[in-house]
Amino acid sequence: MLGTHDLPLFVVAGLLLSITPGADTLYIVGRSASQGFRAGAIAASGIAAGCCVHILAAALGLSALLYASAAAFTALKITGAIYLVWIGIALLRDAGRDTAAAKTFAADPAGKVFLQGFATNVLNPKVAIFFLAFLPQFIDRGTPNTAVSLLFLGLIFNVLGTLWNLAVAYGSARISRNIGRTSLFARLSKRAAGGLFLFLGYKLATSER
Repeated sequence: MLGTHDLPLFVVAGLLLSITPGADTLYIVGRSASQGFRAGAIAASGIAAGCCVHILAAALGLSALLYASAAAFTALKITGAIYLVWIGIALLRDAGRDTAAAKTFAADPAGKVFLQGFATNVLNPKVAIFFLAFLPQFIDRGTPNTAVSLLFLGLIFNVLGTLWNLAVAYGSARISRNIGRTSLFARLSKRAAGGLFLFLGYKLATSER
């Protein structure tokens, strides 16, 4: 279909890759736990929009350019790492504030939640390289229009990932309601999330292509 092959295998592989936790998952969990399912769903939408950028870049050949240019890859990698570290530091600083209404994330407006989710995904060059390496494996050799095939596979992968992210958002919101949003729980979860974001930023900064 549209120059692709082994679609069932692609769907299974896509699902397995989607459930692997990372910065995107952590961001959705944090938003859902602090602001409820709606905020988690908006965060998931921002991440899906970031994936669309990577998919379009792969289809247009920009990801190949990013892979070929060590300077471009390093610049985007460092930018993404700084952003993740910035979120981690902000969370750790907030965790030190003795407020009864402390939350994992501040009650930010929908636009900010969306843009942070978008930036978390789109500033990660590993996502761009992943699409460039993973999607072509399921494209028929000699297909007349590989860009269309890449867009088709990318759309399937993004839909699968978004459905999983929405499930994560729902589950996180439910668990948060059951545990309760006490000040102690909020501070502990904020410290844990902040530490994880710092680790993810360090991991991205020191990673190789």
